[in-house]
Amino acid sequence: MKERRRFLKSLTTVVGAAVCHPTLAAFAQRDKLSDNQIIAGLKEALQIGTGNAINLTGRLDGFFKNAAIKILLPKQLNTVGKGLRAIGQGQMVDDFVLSMNRAAEKAAPEARKIFVDAVKQMTFDDARKILFGNETAATEYFKGKTSDQITTAFRPIISKSMNEVGATKQYKDLIARFKDIPFAKTQSLDIDEYVVGKALDGLFYMVGEEEKKIRKNPAARITSILKDVFGSLKR
Repeated sequence: MKERRRFLKSLTTVVGAAVCHPTLAAFAQRDKLSDNQIIAGLKEALQIGTGNAINLTGRLDGFFKNAAIKILLPKQLNTVGKGLRAIGQGQMVDDFVLSMNRAAEKAAPEARKIFVDAVKQMTFDDARKILFGNETAATEYFKGKTSDQITTAFRPIISKSMNEVGATKQYKDLIARFKDIPFAKTQSLDIDEYVVGKALDGLFYMVGEEEKKIRKNPAARITSILKDVFGSLKR
């Protein structure tokens, strides 16, 4: 009787596992990849993807000359921008836009350690969901896990960078000039918060683009573990 109970308990465990992870079980059996290999592959994908994204954004013109992520004049300041251009002060507006992008470019490399720490925390269940998720599943996981932390950590870096490149002073000068225009109206805006948000949006956008490359383009799988894990999905 004890042997029968032991057998039924074992059978229940095996069947339960198969029901919970049928696709992953088939994947592992077919390609003989261990749980550790799958997790290692996904962590490596995130590390490479975030590393590439930081390298692309954290350099001169990384934001400013990338139309997909360039930080534009906040919509709250559109009236200000138009008003200044109307009185021949368009260069001030252009310089302010440039300075916001320079601040983001300067701050981007500081996110590297936060990204690396977040990748280390990935669990096997996270890996399973990412592996069989959509083309930016890893980026979405990463964004959900780290956005608040990165925002908190990033703000003082952006604020310092804004001051270093003169964006804060330019913003104040821009508003002061506009207020001198008769009947002009301005809206309050936390410019540091705006640039932090846009910098993070741009960074995550680029991480997503790098993830798509790894999933779709074999040439982007530059290590053996990436080839094993992501190559197996296509077979």
